[in-house]
Amino acid sequence: MAATQVLKSEWTKIRSVASTVWTLSLAAVVTIALGMLISVLSKNDYDNLSREDKLTFDPTFISFAGMSLGQLAMIVFGVLVVSNEYSTGMIRTSLAAVPGRGTFLFSKVLVAALLALVVGLATSFAAFFAGQAMLGSHRAQLGDPGVLRAVIGGGLYMTLIAMFSMGVAAMLRGPMLSLGILMPFFFLISSILGNVSATEKIGRFLPDQAGSRIMQVKAPFDDDTPYGPWGGLAIMVAWTVVALVGGYVVLRRRDA
Repeated sequence: MAATQVLKSEWTKIRSVASTVWTLSLAAVVTIALGMLISVLSKNDYDNLSREDKLTFDPTFISFAGMSLGQLAMIVFGVLVVSNEYSTGMIRTSLAAVPGRGTFLFSKVLVAALLALVVGLATSFAAFFAGQAMLGSHRAQLGDPGVLRAVIGGGLYMTLIAMFSMGVAAMLRGPMLSLGILMPFFFLISSILGNVSATEKIGRFLPDQAGSRIMQVKAPFDDDTPYGPWGGLAIMVAWTVVALVGGYVVLRRRDA
């Protein structure tokens, strides 16, 4: 099967499954809505902040507060894109039609990643403008130093979360097992490691903590992170590449 036909086939699969469409919609709604709520609360609490906190007040990053929950929907999207075929048994038919397993997997990842990128960028810009509207006089402008980079970075972050999840799902195959590992990892383990002094330096190199740096415009005074916004995104890219290569190796070596 020609590469263009494989890509069209993967697009049809993703578009025809209602759950994948709903998860992308949920990622956008949750990210924007929660970002607006946190922005309102931050505006109301601004006068109570210390002088140091006011100097490092980051209205751009505040508008992305909903990303912590929105990324969970992106994780579900990434897992479903890959594991749906395993749970329904369609994987055998797909691999019979596309014997090249690398072509099959990376065509699926490419189509899903492009869709996640479009949704991620739209969500990131919408969350930024909605959040800044809630912040009123404390808002940032898109033309301010570092802001456009942070907003575009938000879309890239959501895309990489989905791609990382696709790689893990390709390794684990089952949707329940994949979600059972990814959800606690991002929602609990990463947060715990990043907020405990003994493991803080390890936690900052996890994909979500490193990648989220791209959305920050201002860093706290006591921040000693050894990388900047683009360095953090590069770490997240590295995690994603490792996950996808691992998924390909498993797909190539194991029967459907």
